[in-house]
Amino acid sequence: MPRTDVVVECPLYRSFRVEQLAGMFDVPLEQRCRESFSVEVPGRSEAWTIGAIVGPSGSGKSTVARQTLGDDLYQAAAWPDEKAVIDGLGERPIKQIIATLTSVGFSSPPSWIKPYRVLSRGEQFRCDLARALLSNRDLVAFDEFTSVVDRTVAKVGSAAVSRAVRKSRPARRFVAVTCHYDIIEWLEPDWVLDMATGRLTRRRLRRPTIRLELRRCRHSIWPMFARYHYLSGSLSRAARTWVALYRGVAVAFCATLSVIGRKNHRRISRIVTLPDYQGIGIGMAVVREVADLHLAEGHRLNMTAGHPAVIAHCRRSPCWRTVGVRRAGSRGRRWIANYRNSLGRAVVSFEYLGRAAAGVPE
Repeated sequence: MPRTDVVVECPLYRSFRVEQLAGMFDVPLEQRCRESFSVEVPGRSEAWTIGAIVGPSGSGKSTVARQTLGDDLYQAAAWPDEKAVIDGLGERPIKQIIATLTSVGFSSPPSWIKPYRVLSRGEQFRCDLARALLSNRDLVAFDEFTSVVDRTVAKVGSAAVSRAVRKSRPARRFVAVTCHYDIIEWLEPDWVLDMATGRLTRRRLRRPTIRLELRRCRHSIWPMFARYHYLSGSLSRAARTWVALYRGVAVAFCATLSVIGRKNHRRISRIVTLPDYQGIGIGMAVVREVADLHLAEGHRLNMTAGHPAVIAHCRRSPCWRTVGVRRAGSRGRRWIANYRNSLGRAVVSFEYLGRAAAGVPE
């Protein structure tokens, strides 16, 4: 395991006040202008995927990161003021950009078409992460990780990044450099260098369990989620609706409707997770619970999706069966008021089989 020795010096500008201060507080001037660090950091030849360098401000995190990671330390660049976020991520295939944005928990198409400057701090943080992961490096280090966002966004964002990096193909590595200890168990790093003690710990803490409470709700809660739905802000008055709560806070919304002409057959009509909680699987966990409730009532349940992340999840899951693929969408029932058809959009339809039928544990 390589040991890194770093010496940092800054110029000493002597003046009357500097000398006066040194005398008042017994400050050894030459020593205070020179600092050294000697730490162990796992080498690139070792087996690890995610690392973290953590410690209080002034402990030498960034200095050690620059010395050990060099060009792999992500350098933030300005975003264009007059372009959508989707156009500020370089000349890459649109599918790769969408997949990366979604993987870091920024999966709201209505926000993708906005410029970076109007987004929330949490959304900007995820855009920066996406840009870093799109850098085509096999190792990405991110300084000041989660420093500008509130702690809920920081934790959920850390979990989203952890999932994205561990699932990335081709394989890549990620190092978070941060002064916040509260995100470590959410990031689940393989090693942690604590600059407060200079100690390297090899471990992979498990992310805290996220427990959601699912409740039936009134339609009046829909406006809280409507702006983040990628198709339409409308909600049928015939919909049955649920809200998912995390520690008493509403984080996700789901609605179902009857399938016209089919008895005991319903479909998912709306599923929205608030931006601060995207990227860790909450939305599809809520859909699964709602689907199980319908199966228990003797209903079949379908879902038609155009969002790549939803399609990918259902195709991977044994609980869902593909029942239709429409590469150009369909006109649907134009005679129904406020019906939004899928004409011009590629969509895939799935039927929920249930965990028991798929052999998935409860």
